[in-house]
Amino acid sequence: MKSPVHRCRDVEHGRGLAGAGSGTTCIQTEQRIPISKDVITSSSASAMWFIRDACGIVCAVITWMLVFYAEFVVLFVMLLPSKNLTYSIVNGTLFNILAFLALASHLRAMCTDPGAVPKGNATKEYIESLQLKPGQVVYKCPKCCSIKPDRAHHCSVCKRCIRKMDHHCPWVNNCVGENNQKYFVLFTMYIALVSLHCLVMVVFHFLNCFEDDWTKCSTFSPPATVILLILLCFEGLLFLIFTSVMFGTQVHSICTDETGIEQLKKEERRWAKKTKWMNMRAVFGHPFSFLWFSPFSTPDHGKAETYQYVV
Repeated sequence: MKSPVHRCRDVEHGRGLAGAGSGTTCIQTEQRIPISKDVITSSSASAMWFIRDACGIVCAVITWMLVFYAEFVVLFVMLLPSKNLTYSIVNGTLFNILAFLALASHLRAMCTDPGAVPKGNATKEYIESLQLKPGQVVYKCPKCCSIKPDRAHHCSVCKRCIRKMDHHCPWVNNCVGENNQKYFVLFTMYIALVSLHCLVMVVFHFLNCFEDDWTKCSTFSPPATVILLILLCFEGLLFLIFTSVMFGTQVHSICTDETGIEQLKKEERRWAKKTKWMNMRAVFGHPFSFLWFSPFSTPDHGKAETYQYVV
């Protein structure tokens, strides 16, 4: 069942509306107020963003350590002892490029403001400056005292309202929202590719070691080599499945223009429907180019989108 559009929230009414004033109430009719995106963009959007959450920090550190462990096994167990120089150079270069792009995407997803609404802007003076007309309302978040634009949700970990919030991911220690969804998608994609590459190399290494002497296919002892490869195989398989599923759900969410929270809450669609290609460009930038796959490129969203002060 779809969630109703009109729900109980802290609201401010325009003068002349019956029951005007602030308070928690339900309204039967409402008129949304279009306001420029610049007005609801946090000043931290251009500054460094970092969430001081112990669980998220630990998960982020574990992510980097697992990538470095894979780097160690790939280089020192499989590639450097290999007799085929071309095989080692090609696979070493490919693995390091993918790993570098994955970590860069992770860093951008973690340190980019996901779309936080300015905190504490729901003051009486500011609301009065909006000059609300009779029948117009704005919704306030009682937790962070901010005016909520359309499709924004409050994150209890970030302690902020996030525009187009999909979910809070502890592995990147940040919310996935309007401004960093591209980097999160790239992170899941590159981790999936790195994991697949590792699994393929592990299979080839096992086949070569079975055909050759185990003492010659690695600088480590045979038992240590087997243990390191099995752990890498388990890590690669686990991350391949997890990140592939996350990548698929994120692409589906982008194409349907419906965030994870909106799908979970079955919220009624109140925004304009666009094509899948337009939705992809809205996240990765205009127009399509190889920069879509670069974590160092900030998406060009074109003309600033008009938001509505209602949830």
